[in-house]
Amino acid sequence: MKKRWLSISIHTKIRIVISLFILFSILFSFLFIHFLYKDLYVKKIEQSLITEGNMIAAHYHSGDIPSFLIGNVNWHNTISEAEVMIFNDPRELSMYTIFDDDYQAVISEEERKQLLKGQHLIKQGYEEKFERNIIGVITPLLDNKDGHLAGVVYLYLPLPSIYEVFNKATPILIGTGLIVFALLFLIGDWLTKSLVYPIRKMKQFSQAVAAEDFSARVDVTNKDEFGQLANAFNQMAYTLEESSEQKKEFLANVAHELRTPLSYVKGYSEILEQELVDSEQERKEYLSLIRRESERMNRLVKDLLDLAQLEGNDQPLFKQPLVFAQLLEDTVHSFSLKAKEKNISISSSFDHELIVNADPNRLQQLFYNLLQNALRYTNEGGNIHIELKKERDMIVASVRDDGIGISKEDLVYIGERFYRADKARTREKGGTGLGMAIVKQIVERHEGTLHIESELGTGTTVFIRLPYKDM
Repeated sequence: MKKRWLSISIHTKIRIVISLFILFSILFSFLFIHFLYKDLYVKKIEQSLITEGNMIAAHYHSGDIPSFLIGNVNWHNTISEAEVMIFNDPRELSMYTIFDDDYQAVISEEERKQLLKGQHLIKQGYEEKFERNIIGVITPLLDNKDGHLAGVVYLYLPLPSIYEVFNKATPILIGTGLIVFALLFLIGDWLTKSLVYPIRKMKQFSQAVAAEDFSARVDVTNKDEFGQLANAFNQMAYTLEESSEQKKEFLANVAHELRTPLSYVKGYSEILEQELVDSEQERKEYLSLIRRESERMNRLVKDLLDLAQLEGNDQPLFKQPLVFAQLLEDTVHSFSLKAKEKNISISSSFDHELIVNADPNRLQQLFYNLLQNALRYTNEGGNIHIELKKERDMIVASVRDDGIGISKEDLVYIGERFYRADKARTREKGGTGLGMAIVKQIVERHEGTLHIESELGTGTTVFIRLPYKDM
């Protein structure tokens, strides 16, 4: 049963719930009407008969029942809705009751004791003569002198059916019921549409996304929970679409970057294999080109792995307190020979008191990439200046060169994967287009910021800001 219910559509479930609610409302109305009839209407008649009986019995005191009391009863009988009778002998009651012609069955011994105590009796049952239920009240006439039962006053009244009682109210009840039913139907229909429609849209959306159609969107028509969920789905679709485009672009860039060195390696290898070289010198040049392109592919793969680790947070940072200036001096020293070969001077200005909490390998990789770019794009006889200082609660490290610079159009894209401001010259110099992307990720993993200032022909300055903490 539970499985069958779970397999039913939400639209059907809502209609079932509404139908059950309507049935419950009808049942409640029926029970409420019966409550009004039995507990209010019948009790009101009962109390009225008791009051009339007590008023009549109040005129009797002792001895035989006086004729004026009988006349009073006869007169009262003409103006009362109930049938009123007075008996000297309670046995005579059996001829006018709906119960039995046996006196003992009409008034039991226990009930006679009640009458002797001055308490009234209530009798209710079906009377064939009236073809309906009647209600009767027996009021005792007690002799005040000796307390014996001198007689009884009997009042009875046929009870109208429940339909007769509510005959005037029936049109109102039916009209109200129809209005309530129509309102419930309209509310149910609106509720069904407001709930099921967005769910169907989200189902279609999820099927489209499952089919890798990330351009699908859910229409947002309101601001409730469904609207918020639709916005979340749309944001997810946008992110997936962007990620898919980046993935395609990334794969295209990787293929493009590998195509050139692979074609060189393949071409030169075929030349050497077929012994098409004219001299030993030419053979060595081809081998050198193969080695150079192999190293280029190796650097590309290494940079891709580094970038994947940094972007995916797969490899945690092993932070520790470092003397920042010492790390920069070690990095600069590793480039001293290359700088000397290009006749480029490297100057520095370090605050040796600054301690940074960072991963030494990643931080050294960051400045290695920055210095490598600075040397790559600075012409012979140029200058590179590295500075380290503290500004408020940040440590600021900068690398400034007087190289070829970067245009304003290209500057905004620096840090994206495979982006080169000068593609031809970069490939000649062996760049992979991933160095600044790695720098950007390392800075972000250290909760820092990257800022670049540059102009064509005047050089570039890269600013790295990292949080400063007292050690």
